[in-house]
This record gives sequence, structure tokens and C-alpha cells, in this order.
Amino acid sequence: MKALQITGYGEIAKNVEFREVKKPSLGNDQLLIEIYSASINPVDYKIIQGAMKNIKKLTFPAPVGFDLAGKVIEKGDNVTNFNLGDEVFARVPTDSPGTFAEMIAVDQKVVCQKPSNFSHAEAASIPLVGLTTVQSFQKAKLKSGDKILIHAGSGGVGSFAIQYAKTMGAYVYTTTSTKNVDWVKDLGADRVIDYKKEDYLKIIEEVDIVYDTLGGNYTKDAFKILKDGGSVVSIAGDPDNETAKELGLNGFIRFLLKLKRFKLDQLVKEKNAYYKFVMMHADGAQLNDIKELIESNYISAIVDKEYPFLEAIDALEYVKKGHTKGKVVLNMK
Repeated sequence: MKALQITGYGEIAKNVEFREVKKPSLGNDQLLIEIYSASINPVDYKIIQGAMKNIKKLTFPAPVGFDLAGKVIEKGDNVTNFNLGDEVFARVPTDSPGTFAEMIAVDQKVVCQKPSNFSHAEAASIPLVGLTTVQSFQKAKLKSGDKILIHAGSGGVGSFAIQYAKTMGAYVYTTTSTKNVDWVKDLGADRVIDYKKEDYLKIIEEVDIVYDTLGGNYTKDAFKILKDGGSVVSIAGDPDNETAKELGLNGFIRFLLKLKRFKLDQLVKEKNAYYKFVMMHADGAQLNDIKELIESNYISAIVDKEYPFLEAIDALEYVKKGHTKGKVVLNMK
């Protein structure tokens, strides 16, 4: 079968290539899925560039890709919840990437039936951004009536998070560029801030939660608008010590991270706040909860562009530019 694989760290075009690989072997608890669509996430090109090698070094050639939608074509002896021919979607476990391929073997626990009202491309756009948001909001204990700032509302994570926060009854602030203001409003955001014309730090105050999707100074600035006792959940800032341990980082690296995090820890203490760097984990049951919201028309898929599988390198380069409006999807079928 054909698969896109990483051959080294560095520039995308020079370090990935299509290769013919063996059909995946199937474990007793696994499904063999014929992949129809797979979506691209920023983590994919970051892995290629080597940004994640301090967490896990790759052995080349290495598979790439985490989101998929497709059809079950074989199943292991212990699989009881799925049948051959089922249309499914999933975010595969972090230690088992490889959705930029024609087939993949996946543990049944991370797989869910595809939403009946979504195409495969739409379904493939959801798992990583959806599970990341659900798990982040659980950590932050988001509830009805809370005020939340969601950065980068037009991005893949942001566009899902706005919709999901509204299903929970939150008041949503978000930031975006001028050209995206109107359609981000249509997603349900209560106050859309055009960062090219407005300073969100002068508009927002005393929010319950900041969903930090940008990192850098945005992580520290979150505490300027956070109420006392509020929460900052980040998918782009510095890992907290608990998450660093979860990642299996050694003591020396955790010590360096603690030094780097000194100012952030001070801000957390000053605001009596909760800070968590969220590492999403694959979860079929949570994906099923998202599926139900989709089928009830509470969540829409935001797909910016679709590329044929053989144009995956161009698609990765496009995502790397950082101006996507929602998600970018590869279509194998």
C-alpha cells in the first residue's frame, strides 16, 4: 500500500516521500481501516521539522498523521462493537501515527462510528481538534455562564472550540483577523475581536477561562484578563511539571522547563489560578459524544481545503503557513 513517510528532520519537501509499505498486521483488539480522508494538523509538520524530538525521537522512515475517516475492512477476534463495512472516524494514539496512508490498524477503543450527516472529509477534520478541546475544557471545568477567551477563532482548534463552548452555555470571546470576523461570528462567538484593529487586552477583563492556542507571550498575557481563581488551559505554552512527567521527560529537562516557566508560575500564584498544558489522548467514547453533537447539528465541520493524497506535501506546506480557515484534508478516495 502507499504511505507518506518521514525520512529525516527538516524541511517538509526534502524530508517526506511516498513509499510502498506492507499492509498493516492486525491485532485481536484492532480494526483494519481503509482510509478515505485524513486531516492535517500543525503537529504533523512540527514532527517533520524535528520540533518534537526532545519528547520522542523518530526512527526513519517514520509514519505521519493522526486523524482519519474511512471504512472497516477487517477486524480482530476480540472486536465486538464494529462490523465490516462500518464507516468510522478516529484520532489514532500519539505513539501510533500513520493516517497519511491507504490503510491503518487501530485499536477499537479509539474508533467511533462516523457521523451520519458528515462526509468522510468532514469527519476526518474533527477528531484531534475535538478531543483536544473537550479534554481542555474538562481540565478547566468549563460550565454554563462562564466567560471564556478562545484565541485564533478561525483556526482548526478555535473554530471547533467556539461551537463546543456554546453548546455548554459559555459566553465566548475570540480573536481573528479582519477578513474572518463575520464567519467567526456565525460560528456563535459572542464577541469577536479583530486583532488587526483592536487590542483584546483592553476589551476583555475578568474571564473565567482562557483557552491558549498560541503560546509565547499570549500564555503570560492570559493572566492579565483572568479573574482571580480562573483557569488557563494551553495547547501551545510551556508544559507544567505534571505534564512534563506524563511526557516521560527526564529530570534534567524538567528542571530546565521549570526555570523557563518561572515567570509563568509566579503569575499562576499571583492570580490563585489553575494552569494546565493539555496533551490530548485518543478516546473513542469522547469522540462518540462529539458525534452526537454533530448529528444534532450543534457542531459543523470547517474545511478550508481538500487535497488529493498525492498532493500531501503541498497540503502540509499550506498548513505550515498558518493561515488556514478551519482544517485541511487529504482525500485518499
